[in-house]
Amino acid sequence: MAMTLKDVSARAGVSVATASRAFQRPELVGTATRDKVLAAAEELGYAPNRSARALITGRAGVYGVIVPDLENPFFPAVLKGAQARAHQLGSQLLITDAGEVPEGELPLVHTLAAQVDGIVLCSSRMDEDSLRQAATMTPLSLVNRVSPALPGVFADPAEGIPAALRHLQRMGHRRIGYVGGPGTSRSDAVRRTVIERVCTGAGLEWTDIGSFPPSVDGGRRGAESVLLTDVTAVLVYNDVMALALMERLRSFGVGVPGDISVVGWDDIEFSALVTPGLSTVRVPRYDMGVAAIDLVHERGAPPTGAPATDLVLTAAAPPGAGRARIGLPTQFVPRGSTAKVAASE
Repeated sequence: MAMTLKDVSARAGVSVATASRAFQRPELVGTATRDKVLAAAEELGYAPNRSARALITGRAGVYGVIVPDLENPFFPAVLKGAQARAHQLGSQLLITDAGEVPEGELPLVHTLAAQVDGIVLCSSRMDEDSLRQAATMTPLSLVNRVSPALPGVFADPAEGIPAALRHLQRMGHRRIGYVGGPGTSRSDAVRRTVIERVCTGAGLEWTDIGSFPPSVDGGRRGAESVLLTDVTAVLVYNDVMALALMERLRSFGVGVPGDISVVGWDDIEFSALVTPGLSTVRVPRYDMGVAAIDLVHERGAPPTGAPATDLVLTAAAPPGAGRARIGLPTQFVPRGSTAKVAASE
């Protein structure tokens, strides 16, 4: 015999309306009450009917998340945060890989829109017109991307990158290189701006090594380009690239950090496990996932063409950045891949 919501409410000692809210709008129910209802449902083997719930509430109980590459170790922590928050809201995640193909993102939004209550776009490389078009299909929030028209959460480099550059300067480095990510990456453009500003103010030379795929292959190619310069330290677009860059440099007999110091970005788990450990800029990836689900749950995207109002605006966000722009602070983490510049430099 199938259990009903009435059975669950009786077991939990609450009204049917309260039990219903615990599933449909958990944020409106006290933690203790919600836990009692969920425990009763588990004991009785009750699962809410999502189709019926959608008809009643207008919500499917599912959020979509589109990531550019599931193999990139940056995203698991983001997805864990998103999943934890979605579960707290009584929802599930539907995760899709865009395969590092920017032009494939809009069709994915179109496919998912009818199945979900909203979509989180991670590190989206769609142009602004495509983003606006996507926002007409379903509520959207962005991770690792700033748009003037949509809500989103990003890792603000305004603390982490200057701290990394000050560290290198104290180590005697004066010629800094940047191994960038894809040319279509907005976060890459923001970091270049911060690097240029800090280096100019501190009297440091910086060299744009180029733009590379955000992958192991991109890091290896970046290493070969680094060897054509006279830099003594490099900042790298992400930790995966930085780790591959270090391996490639060593294969050419170039010591890290003896000859070149290396700083990554993300602080993925592997960064502390290699030898030498990778100095990096730590990104609060889990918190970014939580915030992104909150933004899309609140249906924070303004209607197309509506004026935007700043909620949170940090140094890295462009003028006019729109509603619910959340910049989470980054932190430099020094490890063994950075050291004092060689005496002959």
